[in-house]
Amino acid sequence: MDQHDIRWVKSSYSGGSGTECVEVARILARTAVRDSQRPAGPRISFGTSTWATFVRALRQDAV
Repeated sequence: MDQHDIRWVKSSYSGGSGTECVEVARILARTAVRDSQRPAGPRISFGTSTWATFVRALRQDAV
């Protein structure tokens, strides 16, 4: 997969100031995460089930 084909989506919970932005993208069977202020910088990725568990835990904490 070409890096230019990856569709990054900014988190709806990222700070409104534009300095605390997180973006995620689906890359094959993984979810990648990066800092939107440093798009060429480091990224981390998670397996599908790990990412789903993480998001579920965040949603439970937010309530």
